[in-house]
Amino acid sequence: MTEPAPLEETIALEGLQQPASIHVDRWGIPHLRAENEHDLFFLQGFNAARDRLWQIDLWRKRGLGLLAADFGPGYLAQDRAARLFLYRGDMQAEFEAYAPDARAICEAFVAGISAYVTLTEAEPRRLPAEFRALGTRPARWAAEDVVRIRSHSLTRNALSEVLRAVVLSRADLATDLLRKNLEPMKEPVRAEGLDLSSLGTECLATFKLATAAVTFSPERLAAPLEDWRRWSSLTDLGEVVQGAEMEGSNNWAIHGSRTESGRPILASDPHRAHAAPSLRYIVHLDSPGFNAIGAGEPAVPGISIGHNGTAAFALTIHGADQEDVYVYETEGDRYRYNGDWAAMEVATERFAVKGHPDQELELRFTRHGPVIARDAAAGRAVAIRTVWSLPGSAPYLASLSTMRSRSLEEFRAAVARWGTPSVNKVYADTSGTVAWTPAGYAPQRPNWDGLLPVPGDGRYEWSGLLDPAEHPWRIDPLEGFVHSANEMNLPPDWPHATKTYGYEWTEPSRARRIREALTRGPLLTLADCTALQTDVTSLPARRLCALLAALPRGSAPELWAAQLLLEDWDHRLEADSPAAALFEVFMTKHLKPRLLAALVPDAALRPLLVPQDTESLLQVLEQPDARFGADPAAARDALLAECLITAFRDCGERMGLSPSEWSWGRLHKGYFSHALTGLTPETANFDVGSFPIGGSASTPMHTGYRPSDFRCNYGASVRLVMDVGAWDGSLCINAPGQSGDPASPHYADLAPHWSRGEYVPLLYSREAVDAKVMQRIHLQPAG
Repeated sequence: MTEPAPLEETIALEGLQQPASIHVDRWGIPHLRAENEHDLFFLQGFNAARDRLWQIDLWRKRGLGLLAADFGPGYLAQDRAARLFLYRGDMQAEFEAYAPDARAICEAFVAGISAYVTLTEAEPRRLPAEFRALGTRPARWAAEDVVRIRSHSLTRNALSEVLRAVVLSRADLATDLLRKNLEPMKEPVRAEGLDLSSLGTECLATFKLATAAVTFSPERLAAPLEDWRRWSSLTDLGEVVQGAEMEGSNNWAIHGSRTESGRPILASDPHRAHAAPSLRYIVHLDSPGFNAIGAGEPAVPGISIGHNGTAAFALTIHGADQEDVYVYETEGDRYRYNGDWAAMEVATERFAVKGHPDQELELRFTRHGPVIARDAAAGRAVAIRTVWSLPGSAPYLASLSTMRSRSLEEFRAAVARWGTPSVNKVYADTSGTVAWTPAGYAPQRPNWDGLLPVPGDGRYEWSGLLDPAEHPWRIDPLEGFVHSANEMNLPPDWPHATKTYGYEWTEPSRARRIREALTRGPLLTLADCTALQTDVTSLPARRLCALLAALPRGSAPELWAAQLLLEDWDHRLEADSPAAALFEVFMTKHLKPRLLAALVPDAALRPLLVPQDTESLLQVLEQPDARFGADPAAARDALLAECLITAFRDCGERMGLSPSEWSWGRLHKGYFSHALTGLTPETANFDVGSFPIGGSASTPMHTGYRPSDFRCNYGASVRLVMDVGAWDGSLCINAPGQSGDPASPHYADLAPHWSRGEYVPLLYSREAVDAKVMQRIHLQPAG
């Protein structure tokens, strides 16, 4: 079928040096062509604004603490929290950390964004509906705006430190392991002189707010100025903890010796919160000397996952611990340090507030970082130390170096620049090399482990960062592939005590299933990789069903029927599977809460242990101990049987009495929520969904869901599978669509394909792209 003629448009832009063009293919992927590096990144900024202006403008205002100026006093507390975590160091060192030309790239990028903002002023029809609905305007950017914002960096583990302190002050390590497993296992160091019971989760309110997404409601938008502090505790701790557990990724690189084509294959599917628009954006950057395509965050220049025609690269989160909680003895604005009193730095900053005079608020800092909580009466303060204060820790910006690497040697040098987030890097190139390494700042703690808060009195200090030259590498392994899925994947002989990354990792179900799939069978293909990215095999289901099958059939007909349904099941959480529906209802709604009730006598502690660590849960059930009673195995079996019976009845109430009517997809829905949906008539239909979908957080096709209603709210929206050396054969998907403009045909067009596990081409050569172009925008220098 002949493709329709592309839509043509010509725009003159101030700041563009030579003619350039944007070629949008039928799937909404823009292919940007420029004649020099300045124009290429100018074009990337312009195009990011063309497709994602509301999203990136809100990202900037959230990160810089500028929300209240647009939205009123209900956002003042979030502004103050965000400014506590801005980078405040030397800007020259900051830019130089990423690439020699990072400042020039960022300047060109923001000039392109501002050029589009100018265009919306001349042609208001181009302004996205969100601005019209709320009566706001997009702002112009400075280059520093790109690098100063840190609070979307996915570092860890301040939340977990405080939760662990609360649990250990009232229970034991075995109880806390139900919340978060440790690898390798160790007893957390308890700092001398610090009463863990003095800490509560309320001290995290400001930190949670600093890292939270922006929410909208009529009540918040109408909040009076005198009520601004009420919004300091806006975010729910359980939702924040779930987010920290759900955000991860899969990636792998397969050596040509293991593929049917003889070429390497590199695959990546980062897992983040689902939203409309998607967090990621696929873009093609093409200029003399540089030609790369892949995914990144639209507010950041460059790409972090993709290829440059010679080398392919991808990342997943790695468990380096980049945060610490410090507790201080205080006297006014002084804190005890090295036997003396040190003065906090107190900064008074001005905040614009819609409908009100500017407000001046104080921010406090210790030598370790921003103060997030103070109790003057108790003489105590809490601060967070992170790597964010160091040059080079703007999230993903070191991609400006990694994306231009054309050999493993160049890639190794570029990875040494990487600050945050801490990641697993995988690499493959046309020479046939595949490789893996962890990257990112890894603080070294000579006398503690980072698992609990410590006094800020000088006894617990970082000795520096792990030298990138000491990070482990795996290059062309004999098994023929490298992979990661946020699991503990350091070498077996790694000296954890002297070269520290961390002890908290994602449970290993996805990683084990990926290894299982890549190890078995014949030579692998692109189709095998797309099938693995959308694989819904649940290893936790496999392990738990072995225990359920061994239960006595008993007299309850529901137990017999449930066991019968599960015994022939292949443990795949397919959307149309009745057994998958029964298993997930059993696991989420019944087993997890009943297990906590059985093992944790203190009911007030139980909410702090959710969503619960899957690996710890499985180990407790496979090896029941005295916490179950005098006969642990019998008590375990009784609990499993009771939960399975109630889950069977629960499914009957939800989906009908006959299991033939049940399916996991009736409960588990893919959904992409827009922040403004339903706020005004104009924004009533901005959400995208819902779609029946399989999987769970423990399957390679990560589809983490809300326990309350099974709505899938975490997982991979963007997926890439790259055919190294035959680049036009590469595949991708981005959901719900490439554009963030609800008026665009590419706002939600990819969501149905995503829900069915389908992919679209990731075209690279100009010939292939030009055959699929649906829109062509010609850009000319103004004047």
